[in-house]
Amino acid sequence: MAQQLIRFALLVDDYDRAIAWYTKMLDFEVIEDTPLSDTKRWVSIATRGSRGIRILLAKAIGERQLAAVGDQSGGRVFLFLETDAFHRDYHGLKAKGVEFVREAEDQPWGTVAVFKDPYGNLWDLIGPYAKPVEDTP
Repeated sequence: MAQQLIRFALLVDDYDRAIAWYTKMLDFEVIEDTPLSDTKRWVSIATRGSRGIRILLAKAIGERQLAAVGDQSGGRVFLFLETDAFHRDYHGLKAKGVEFVREAEDQPWGTVAVFKDPYGNLWDLIGPYAKPVEDTP
């Protein structure tokens, strides 16, 4: 049996606020925004042109869910955004005002920086690591 992960829920405090941030700051696109009731919507977003996983923006209801907004992973990096042009996207996000809590650094598996969304969720921005070209004598 073939399986694939297609979506996960991300708790937010307001649909429109979340849509605005993810589409303007990260350039995600709204895949679906369907009203289910007067207070509930099915809002699915994804990276532009993605055929992969989607994020379901789930409006928090009640004290327990509201307390978990921005802390679904207990303070660890929760989401991983991969790019093929790290420095372009890193500097572009900074120019838009995205808050980075750890600046860019090279790791053996790639270049990474950590930013947070308006709720406090931590994201890794990850790009390919390119070994510096050594000077030849």
